[in-house]
Amino acid sequence: MTDLAAIEKQRALLRDTYLQPDGVRPASSARGLHHTALISSSVERTIWFYQDLLEFPLTELIENRDYPGSSHFFFDIGNGNLLAFFDFPGLDVGPYAEVLGGLHHVAISVEPEKWAYLVRKLSDSGVEHTVHSEVSVYFRDPDGARLELIADPLGEMYGQQVL
Repeated sequence: MTDLAAIEKQRALLRDTYLQPDGVRPASSARGLHHTALISSSVERTIWFYQDLLEFPLTELIENRDYPGSSHFFFDIGNGNLLAFFDFPGLDVGPYAEVLGGLHHVAISVEPEKWAYLVRKLSDSGVEHTVHSEVSVYFRDPDGARLELIADPLGEMYGQQVL
C-alpha cells in the first residue's frame, strides 16, 4: 500500500530544499524548447494526424542526417516551438513503450475555445481520449505516444502558476 503522507512529506522536503521562489530563482540558461523529436512509423499518417487533425502546420520535411533514407519533419506547436519526428525505414524500432527515462507524454497548450474544438475533432475521428479536469485531454498518436492538450496558459497548471 502506498503511504501518501510519506510521499507528500518527501515532496515538501524536496520543495523546501530545491525550489527557489520567483525573484530569487536565477534565469534559465536555455532560450526555450527548440523541438522534441518522436519516432514515426508512417510519415504520411503522422502528417495527417498532426497537421489535419490537430491543426499543427507542417513546417519542414528534410533528410535525417543521422540515418540515410530517414526523414526529419517538424510541426509548429506555437510560441516558436516545434514537435519533430523521425522515421527509420528498414529499421525495426519496435512498438512505443513508456520506460524509465523515456517519454510519458507531451503537453501542448491551446486556447480554451480551440481545446473544445479539438476534443470534438478527436471524438469525430474516433480517437480514444480521456478528458481530465475539463482543461486537459489525453490521447495517443498513431504510434502510441501519449499527448495532452491543455487549455491552461503556458506557465500555469490547473490554476496554479508553475513558472
